[in-house]
Amino acid sequence: MGTQRAALSRHERAFFLSESILIDLQVLERALARVKKPARYAGGEWNSIRKDWDKAVLKVLLSYPDAYEIGVTNQGVQILYSILNNHADYLAERVYAPWPDMEHELRAAGLPLFSLESRRPCGDFDVLGFSLGYETVYTNVLTMLDLSGIPQRSADRGDDDPLVLAGGHSAYNPEPMSPFFDAMCIGEGEEAMTELLDVLAEHRKRRDGRTDRKVLLREISNVPGWYVPSRYTVSYHDDGTISEIAGEPQTVQKRFVKTLKPEWFPANPVVPSMRPIHARAQIEIVRGCTRGCRFCQAGMITRPVRERGAEEIKRLSSEVLRNTGYSELSLLSLSSSDHSEIEEIVQNSAQEFCAEGVSVALPSLRIESFSVGLADAVKDGKKTGFTFAPEAATERLRRVINKVIPDDRLLATADAVYSRGWRNIKLYFMIGLPTETDEDVVAICSLAKKVLSIGRRYHGRAAQVNVGVSTFVPKPHTPFQWTPQERRETVLRHQRILQRESHVPGLKLTWSDFNSSQIEAVLSRGDRRVGEAILRAWELGARFDGWHECFRFDIWQQALSEVGLDLESLCRRPRAEDEILPWSHIDAGVSTEFLWGEWQKSLEAGTTDDCRYGKCVRCGTDPRDCGDAHRIRKTIRLELKQERQVAG
Repeated sequence: MGTQRAALSRHERAFFLSESILIDLQVLERALARVKKPARYAGGEWNSIRKDWDKAVLKVLLSYPDAYEIGVTNQGVQILYSILNNHADYLAERVYAPWPDMEHELRAAGLPLFSLESRRPCGDFDVLGFSLGYETVYTNVLTMLDLSGIPQRSADRGDDDPLVLAGGHSAYNPEPMSPFFDAMCIGEGEEAMTELLDVLAEHRKRRDGRTDRKVLLREISNVPGWYVPSRYTVSYHDDGTISEIAGEPQTVQKRFVKTLKPEWFPANPVVPSMRPIHARAQIEIVRGCTRGCRFCQAGMITRPVRERGAEEIKRLSSEVLRNTGYSELSLLSLSSSDHSEIEEIVQNSAQEFCAEGVSVALPSLRIESFSVGLADAVKDGKKTGFTFAPEAATERLRRVINKVIPDDRLLATADAVYSRGWRNIKLYFMIGLPTETDEDVVAICSLAKKVLSIGRRYHGRAAQVNVGVSTFVPKPHTPFQWTPQERRETVLRHQRILQRESHVPGLKLTWSDFNSSQIEAVLSRGDRRVGEAILRAWELGARFDGWHECFRFDIWQQALSEVGLDLESLCRRPRAEDEILPWSHIDAGVSTEFLWGEWQKSLEAGTTDDCRYGKCVRCGTDPRDCGDAHRIRKTIRLELKQERQVAG
């Protein structure tokens, strides 16, 4: 709908007028007629759930704090939405970050931010839970709290305010956002969320429906995996480094589920009322990764590896496709091709669904585990292209980051893809990695040109290679958590090299903005003092910092300066081995000793094997929790033994 539209459609008007007395609907209708995409706020989607408000013991509002089209398909929110609404005593509804035009209209009309299902003000819920997938949504959280009439700081909330929670990968360094959350889940939420709600329900039951916030937060801190920031204090040395983090429990251990239970799978996911970024059915086939890429936070914090079986994936895929009507099935994991039964899974899916016009997508592939058999298994699907992430273009730098892929393997993979009808390959690289040289950067374009030449051999000028280059940001709980971010002048020089070397028809290059990478680095490794900068940036107008059209570097520079923080120091200062890091009290399942050893090994371009295919690397994960890794290792060893017997 355009901004010139005078009224809502009949369907939208009927939905908003039904049964609601909580929002002034005429005022809301006028506001929605003035925003660019009113469908973001309409609700009423297929498979959305509206339970009886009065019968629910606890009401939970879930949010992925980004635009609707980004957040609505988020798998983590969909999982919790399904689990909580299947619970007899709890209900869950959703809300997403309003775009700046809707924020303006809500403020101008005096309307609170409201849920999509019942259009109740966010402040009416018992719990407001945010999934923090990345750091650039932090200011959106503050917008949503303010529009909801909920005090932004946890310390300012009273007993009648909702409990404000957070989870997601960015919560593994909880400190920058710790002033604003009552509790933060470290790890996976399938069991941790219901356990917290059970504590809240019992707390209120003992107090005749009332809440003693201070007592409640103490009780929540005893639930494994939940970090309550207000129960911790942070002290600093004169040079600004941390001298002590004091609180109970002394260390918060991450939560993880030992198996991906099928009853947790959202087989009836919400189907958006407008086109989302990814319009497809999704099924998580693997959780966790042990490849050991040293830059990758997700690969470190999601250990151990857990797989769904091929038959279960086939059954769940059939359910979700039947319940959504999507024409594409996406097999999700950090690396889909690493599943021990991936070829069987893709073949089953192709045989089952391709006749119905459904294509199978593998959004995350590793060159080292991609096979001709896998290419053949998906050859009848839509030929939209394949995406691979070498990350570095020289074998030396790939050894530094522990992503060892010989160039000839990458080129053989490109040949397998192009020869089977695909015309487009996308390659992801990073610049600014530790020990990177100009030669490593020139090699990005050289390697891309070699891939393109293979495509030209099969498809002529129709072949295309898209190269996406991001700037490396050091992340907590990785071997590179101690390293400085690369200097601005070096990154900009490397970007100019890329532009100069990529002027070839059929080769398309995109790169990330260094300014936004700097702010991401600040938010990623910051301590509690960064929270004041986040609040000040929000007050100055920071919104949707992950969107290039909204990001304002000057605002962040001003905010950091006003609260006395130095941008260059936050990004560029190397961290010492014995330094207390802002997340040192968070146990993500990999030990500091393992991470430091990997950091030192990277400086010598040494590598570490994946424990699924070799011996245990003693990363800190309890070996008793590595059942799938042990199973895969035994299977591979048996296959190798059989191959040797045949060869002999």
